[in-house]
Amino acid sequence: METAEPIFFDVEGTAIAVRLQRGAQPGVVWLGGYKSDMRGTKAEALAGWAANRGGAFLRHDYSGHGESAGAFKDGTISKWLGQSLAVFRNYSEGRQVLVASSMGAWIALRMVQELRRAGDDRVAGLVLLAPAPDFTAELVEPVLNDAQRKDLLEKGYFEEPSDYSPEPYIYTRALIEDGRANLVMTGPIDTHCPVHILQGLADADVPSSHALKLASLIPADDVTLSLVPDGDHRLSRPQDLALLVSAVEAMVERAS
Repeated sequence: METAEPIFFDVEGTAIAVRLQRGAQPGVVWLGGYKSDMRGTKAEALAGWAANRGGAFLRHDYSGHGESAGAFKDGTISKWLGQSLAVFRNYSEGRQVLVASSMGAWIALRMVQELRRAGDDRVAGLVLLAPAPDFTAELVEPVLNDAQRKDLLEKGYFEEPSDYSPEPYIYTRALIEDGRANLVMTGPIDTHCPVHILQGLADADVPSSHALKLASLIPADDVTLSLVPDGDHRLSRPQDLALLVSAVEAMVERAS
């Protein structure tokens, strides 16, 4: 079962909070979104499901998120990817299904690339919710206004109100520039495993066209795209959580 308190794992001098439920493989690894944390509704729902079935479940907070150390504004895709790979390599055993929300889907797709490059083919499936790979280049940069561009140039960041937190989102120049070095939607994406994408059609943050584009770029593998007509970006309503658990359960059974 899950430890009462998180394990703190040092990754390049930063204490990364990890919660591990030991159990049967294939295990499930949760990767959260931008400025979210591992105690969110979707992650907790999966933790409960995993506990009921006696399955392994692993989750962590990126630096500057949740219970982990570090400043949010110092984060980049490369940094959060490195932390996620370190947690995966140190705390998971056997075959794993990566379940990722929003920005977490970008981290997951990059993890698959880096793991396979290192000869690790343990990722047995991907379940991606409201996936936002390449969001800095595809969704943020194209709509920057003059004031935001000026802030990026002069201050190194700009702020934007958040619908999910009283604190604004911060987008740094380092995040955007580093994002360009981690793009995955520039050509065919070889995941080497089945992929299930869940996307709300009422998502105001990541348009459904982004999920459709992603699905079209995974031509060599089995891709399922489930569209939720009235689903928003969070996909955290009871019916959304039921759909998520069903998709993850099916992926785990398939990988068994």
